[in-house]
Amino acid sequence: MGVIEDVYDDLDTEVGFEEFEAAVEDKVEQMGGLADEETAAMLIAHELRDQEVEGIADVDPGMDDVKFLAEVQRIGELRTFERDDDDAAEGKVLNVDVADESGRITITMWDRMADDAVDRLETGDTLRVAGRPKDGYNGLEVDVDKVEPAPDAEVDVESADSHRIEDLSLGLSDVNLAGRVLSTDSVRTFDRDDGSEGRVANLSLGDPTGRIRVTLWDEQADLATEHAAGDTVEVVDGYVRERDGTLELHVGNRGTVEAVDEDIEYVPDTTDIGSVELGETADVAGGVIETDPKRTFDRDDGSEGQVRNVRIKDETGDIRVALWGDLADRDVDLADYVVCTDVEIQDGWQDDLEASAGWQSTVAVMDDAPENATDTRTEAAQSTGLGAFSDADADADDGGGTDTGRGASSPPGSGSAATAVAERPAADDADETETFTGTVVQAGSPVVLDDGSETRSVDTDESLRLGERVAVTGPVADGTITATEIERVE
Repeated sequence: MGVIEDVYDDLDTEVGFEEFEAAVEDKVEQMGGLADEETAAMLIAHELRDQEVEGIADVDPGMDDVKFLAEVQRIGELRTFERDDDDAAEGKVLNVDVADESGRITITMWDRMADDAVDRLETGDTLRVAGRPKDGYNGLEVDVDKVEPAPDAEVDVESADSHRIEDLSLGLSDVNLAGRVLSTDSVRTFDRDDGSEGRVANLSLGDPTGRIRVTLWDEQADLATEHAAGDTVEVVDGYVRERDGTLELHVGNRGTVEAVDEDIEYVPDTTDIGSVELGETADVAGGVIETDPKRTFDRDDGSEGQVRNVRIKDETGDIRVALWGDLADRDVDLADYVVCTDVEIQDGWQDDLEASAGWQSTVAVMDDAPENATDTRTEAAQSTGLGAFSDADADADDGGGTDTGRGASSPPGSGSAATAVAERPAADDADETETFTGTVVQAGSPVVLDDGSETRSVDTDESLRLGERVAVTGPVADGTITATEIERVE
């Protein structure tokens, strides 16, 4: 047995002997006779021991250099970019997804190597990769220093197991996870440090073990607009990251989100509305008993914001939920059963607690309420005036309507305040003059006053502020007081 065979037998490597022997011969030639075969074999063995990992799963961004054997799964598009040096040639970059039996990873090739890979590389090729690990935009990547075809080597690539939300942990990659879409967001753009424009969108998924926020980057961001709440989808080749102490599932250029024909149950684990406390972040759920129109406002930076208020109720109480930004566009209707996650419990109007649903929150309309959920359909119908018809026979003789004023618990501009006024029949009081004292709970047109037991709509050109207490006198027509006199009450 020769010296090359002796060194190879002591080496624990997946590199075949023929490949090892060829590397030794190349090393001898490179060193111009300064090393014999034994020395060259020892040098090659040292390189393999220091750099070769057992599998892709062992690659860590803290490593200086790695070597591994992998099979090509996907070849990305060749992209060009301008270098910082004006005199430098145009740069080129190519991302290639590779895998072995332990996992998957993206390798990045640059310039001439990228050009050669586009011309020569095919899906299914086996490569020996040497490079430097790093955290990239789409998870762990390896910047390639050297790549060689290894046609005689075999790599067993197993399809990734399907995960559940409770299985996810920080740093996990190659995640395939099926779930029910709870909510989706619009696509947003941002500027990267290198001057390029990035794109991002989010959706929220639930399965029997929990829920998670899914972040989709760049080309994959449009996938958020292709799915709707209630759809069943599978995230393919996702990776887990952390944001503000919470795990998120990210989808980069090698991943996707696909519709699947599967029934996946999601049962929310929520806090009783009656138990929420000021300052906490909570998940709450309930039936919608009041809704507001969407309102817009100007931010300090000159941009336009929007908000919509709804009130939800469970068996322990009710709470107003402020839906900010894109959440204000959610299709939430009376009697829907909604789950609101990661909402901040804040001081609301008249010392009532309210839930603020911002960028990190999700608002999902569920197809079916849990079996123990409070049935809010009656209250929802009453808050729109529909409840008046259920007692039409009893009220026919005296012309009375259903009074749905929520008193001090009604938020400014709440649906109950506006619609309760609209449902007050006033055919017999068109010529009446009335004085009504209450607090302004909606400013604008019309003004809405609340005296703690009922609400009234007021037609006036007077500028009134939310929270002011006023006495209004004037004729009543169709349930609205046309103010001829307004007095502010201390």
